Amino acid sequence: MLNTAVSRRSVLTGALALGSVAALSGCGGNGDGGSSAAAEITSLEVQFVPTNNDGSLEAKAKPFADYLTEKLGVETNVTLATDYTTIVEAMASGQVQLGIMPPAAYVMARNQGCAEALLTSELGAYDRETGLPIEGELTGTFKGEILVRSDSDMQELTDLKGKKIATLSANSASGYIYPVAELKDAGVDPVTECTLTTVNDIPSEITAVLNGQQDACFVFEGARNVFANSFPDNDLFADLRVLYLTEGDIPNDAIAVQPDMDQDMKDKIKETFLNMANDEEGAEAMSMWSHLGYTEVDESAYDTIEEYTEKASA
Repeated sequence: MLNTAVSRRSVLTGALALGSVAALSGCGGNGDGGSSAAAEITSLEVQFVPTNNDGSLEAKAKPFADYLTEKLGVETNVTLATDYTTIVEAMASGQVQLGIMPPAAYVMARNQGCAEALLTSELGAYDRETGLPIEGELTGTFKGEILVRSDSDMQELTDLKGKKIATLSANSASGYIYPVAELKDAGVDPVTECTLTTVNDIPSEITAVLNGQQDACFVFEGARNVFANSFPDNDLFADLRVLYLTEGDIPNDAIAVQPDMDQDMKDKIKETFLNMANDEEGAEAMSMWSHLGYTEVDESAYDTIEEYTEKASA
């Protein structure tokens, strides 16, 4: 289940370099490099990155596709990206016209000119003292979270020096970029002074810490709440504690489309997602990503991702 990362710098550098490749091959449209075809869109390819790779979301993709087909008036297909990089590649090649994109993936695609955010998702806010959700409060940003076992003797960020840490892809904002960058700011280079191990998803990270295989893991804020049902034999609040929350705020997922998409279709997509929380089918679809609503996008909020990516890959 665990695969030790050989060179994180090369992964990040390679992902960022996708921009130059896409610029040569052409972006947007339906893969033909032209924008005219986009105006006559008759089908829609949608993709998202699952937070849990246990296969449960694949069964929910078809009902979501049917929902979008009904709302948008075009045949829609929904697929799961295998990782953060593949959704960028799919947007860059024009194979996907609508991406539900993690923030770092969106920034990569935006920089290639292959993604335009229509909306930003809203998540439930958390009390940072208790780690519990704040009822009725939504937020457009979140923190990266570092979890350790409750009985760990680590008390501060720099205590991670020399430790084994489970991470997500090097293109994950909370699962790699933000905690790595802030560790470097604190004087610890986790790439050379820790043992970083890439895992497939957050439940796998948590499992590795619970069984002592890893000393810590990088996750998103509220992960113990979101994945509590995946651990029926554990009380994640009793067994794990938060060692550190990132100082930097991470913007939520972007609902992004090909920039040359017909404006009428952009408007339909935007209206559909804004109204999803108001009906049962829409709310069920949103639950796949823990989204509770959508709001107007603030592009400047995503600029911080670039700053942190540069630090993490330095």
